[in-house]
Amino acid sequence: MKSTLTSVSFAALASIIAAASNHATADVRLPGFFGDHMVMQRDAELRIWGWSEANEQITVSLGDQTASTKGKRDGTWRVTLPAMKASSKPTTLRVKANNTIELTDILIGEVWLCSGQSNMEWTVAASTNQETEIAAADLPLIRHLKIARRPSNTPMEDVTAAWNICSPAVAGTFTAAGYFMAKHLHQELGVPIGLINSSWGGTRVEPWTPPVGFHEIPALNDIYQSVLGRTPGTEQYQQSLAAFIDSNEAWTQKAREAIKTQQTLSPSPAYPENLKPFQSHQDPTMLYNGMIHPLVGFPIRGAIWYQGESNHTEGMLYFEKKKALINGWRKLWKQGDFPFYYVQIAPFQYGNEDGTILAKFWEAQAAVQQLPNTGMVVINDIATLNNIHPPNKQDVGHRLALLALKNDYGKDQIVANSPELDSLKLEGKQLKATFRNTGGGLKTRDGKGPSHFEIIGPGSRTFVHATASIDADTVILTAKGVNAPVAFRFAWDKLAEPNLMGGTGLPVGTCRGGDVPDFLSLISIEKDYELVYEIDLKNLKAEVKYDINRSNEISGFDRIGYLLELESDSLGTQNLFVSMNAFTDDASKIAIPHFGSDAFFQQPVEQVESFSTIPGLNREGIKGNLEFWPGNYATENDANVPGASGTIYDSGDNQGEPIDGYGSMQVHDTTGKQTLFAINHWRAGPNADIGIGNSTGSHRDWTFSGNAKAYSTKRLRVYVRRFPASSKR
Repeated sequence: MKSTLTSVSFAALASIIAAASNHATADVRLPGFFGDHMVMQRDAELRIWGWSEANEQITVSLGDQTASTKGKRDGTWRVTLPAMKASSKPTTLRVKANNTIELTDILIGEVWLCSGQSNMEWTVAASTNQETEIAAADLPLIRHLKIARRPSNTPMEDVTAAWNICSPAVAGTFTAAGYFMAKHLHQELGVPIGLINSSWGGTRVEPWTPPVGFHEIPALNDIYQSVLGRTPGTEQYQQSLAAFIDSNEAWTQKAREAIKTQQTLSPSPAYPENLKPFQSHQDPTMLYNGMIHPLVGFPIRGAIWYQGESNHTEGMLYFEKKKALINGWRKLWKQGDFPFYYVQIAPFQYGNEDGTILAKFWEAQAAVQQLPNTGMVVINDIATLNNIHPPNKQDVGHRLALLALKNDYGKDQIVANSPELDSLKLEGKQLKATFRNTGGGLKTRDGKGPSHFEIIGPGSRTFVHATASIDADTVILTAKGVNAPVAFRFAWDKLAEPNLMGGTGLPVGTCRGGDVPDFLSLISIEKDYELVYEIDLKNLKAEVKYDINRSNEISGFDRIGYLLELESDSLGTQNLFVSMNAFTDDASKIAIPHFGSDAFFQQPVEQVESFSTIPGLNREGIKGNLEFWPGNYATENDANVPGASGTIYDSGDNQGEPIDGYGSMQVHDTTGKQTLFAINHWRAGPNADIGIGNSTGSHRDWTFSGNAKAYSTKRLRVYVRRFPASSKR
C-alpha cells in the first residue's frame, strides 16, 4: 500500500489537510495577495481563484475578458482568463457574486518570484548608494509585494499582503536584488514589472522545498520520510500513531492494575519524536507551506533565488537539495520548466573554517545549471569579506536581468553568463585551460596576470601557485617544480577575489579541472617507505587493534613516518605525512602508545619533514618533539621544551599518573610552536582528540577537544624507511 502522499496527488494534499478549516463564507473572496496595484503575467493564461458559497454563481472580468463559474462544494472556485498583452494602462479586476469585489490599478506585465535568505531580503535602503537610488525610484510601473514571515506545518491556502507602487517613499523597503533586476528589465522592455518577495534571512533551502521535491530525489529520502511521518493521513503517520496508541493503552491498563495492587510502575511511553510536528522555521517544508504554497498557480515569468550561506558546508548535497526545490516548485506551479536564476554566494571569512569548504559549495551551486532553464550569477568581484551581505546589489540585479533578457526576452546578442571552463590540455610543462562565454576574450580587472590559479602534478605534493597568462579564451598555467601538471584549481578558497573576467566584465567563477593524484602518489611514500601499521580511527578504544600490523616483520630502519588522513564537514579534506629520523629501533613502539606497548617518548626528533594538504604545514629539515605515552599528563613544562607553555597543553607537557590513563600521541614542530598532529585519549573512541595542525581551542595539542566523531573519515598509517642492504645504521 502506498502512502497518502504518493497515492494522492500532491496538489490534493492541501485540500485534504485544509478540510477542517473550510474557507467557505457568505461572501465571495479572493486570495489576500490579490489587490489594488497588482501586476499580472502577460502572455499567459491568467488563473484567478478564491472562496465562496457552494454553487454560488461567480463572474470574473479583467478589462474586456470575462469568465464565469460556480462555487464548488468545498467552498472554492477557479476561472482562467485568456492570455493578455503587456499594458501599462491600469485596468480593473472585478469579481461579482452575491457581493462584488473590485481591484483597481491592475497592470499586465512581467512577474518574478524573489526568494531565499537574507541577501534576497536585503533592502534597497541597506544597499550601496542608497540615498541616490531611493531618490531616483519614481518608477510607478514597478510593483512590489512582500510576503510576511510565516512558517506552517501544513500548506496554507491564503496569505494577505499588499502591492506597493515603486516610489521614493517605499522603494527602500523593496528586495534590492529584485528591484535592481526589475529596474533594468523595465528600462529594456518598457513593460510593468511585478516582484513577489517571499524571503527570510538566515534560512536553509529545506524549509522552502515542498514534499514532492524531496520525494523525487533519492539522496533526500531521509528528509522525505521525516516529512511523511509528521503528516496526518499518510501510511507512516497512521501506523506510528496507532502503534503509540496501542502501547499507551497497554500502559494505561498496567497503571490501573498498579493502583489496585499498589505496585511500582515504569514511566508511560514517550510520544514518538517522528510524530511530533516540525517546530522551527528551519525545518523541511515549513516555509514552502506558509510562504510559497499560497502563491502556487499565480502565473509568473520565473523565479530568482539568493540563498546558500546557511547550507554552505554541504558540498554537492546542496545540488541535490536545489534540484528538489526547483523541480518541486515547477511541478506544483504547472508552468513547465519556468526560468530559475540564482546568485552564487560571495566570498566570506566564515571564521576559522577551512577555505576549501566554500569552494566546494560554489562548485555545487554551479552544478545546478545542469537543470534546464537555470542560470547563475557570479559575484566574487563585489564581495565584502567581513560582511556576509555585500551591499552592491546593483550588479547582482543587473546580472540577473541579463540572464532573463537573453533567455526569456529574445536579446540573443547579450553575453549573460560568466565564462566557464570548456577544456583542459597539457602541453609540455604547461596546462592550458580554455573557457567559453568569454564575451570576446578573457582579461583581468587590474591589467595584471590572472590571480588565484594553482596547479598540481606528481612530486609537487600539493597545489602550488601558478603563473598564469591569457591567450584569447585560454589561460596558460605553469609553476616552478611542476614539470608535468595534471590538474588546476581556480579561486579555490573562501576569501578568493580573483581578477579574471570575460570581455564584458562578468567575472569567472570558482572552478577546477583535471585529475588530482592521490596524496600518497604526490609525496611518493611508496617509493621510499614501507607500511608497518594501518588503523581506521573509527575503531579506537582502550585496546588498540590495527587493521594491518607488520611490526614483527620490520627491522633495520632509519626514518619513521606517519600519514594521517581526515575528512569532516567543517574542515574538509586534511592529509598530513610527517617523517623524522628514527627515535627507536623497535617497530612495536612506533604506533599508538597504548598501555602494553611500552612506548614512552618525550624527546626531540631531528630532520622532521612535513607534507600536508594544509599549506602552512609543509616544511623540511626542522626540529621536532614527540609526546608518546599511554598515561595522564599535565601542562607544566618541566622538560624545558623550547617555546612550550607551562599553562596550556602543547609540546611541553609532563607525564603523570596513572600510566594507563588519558594517553598522548603527538608530534610537534618545536621551532614553529606548531602541533603537526595529535591522537589523544583513544580509549574514548568517538570522543577521542584528533587533529592536524594547532587546535583552535584552548589547547594547541587538541587535548580535551573530544572531536573524533566530527570526522567522517579518519585513518592512520605508520611507515618506516629501511636501511639499504649495504649500509649500517
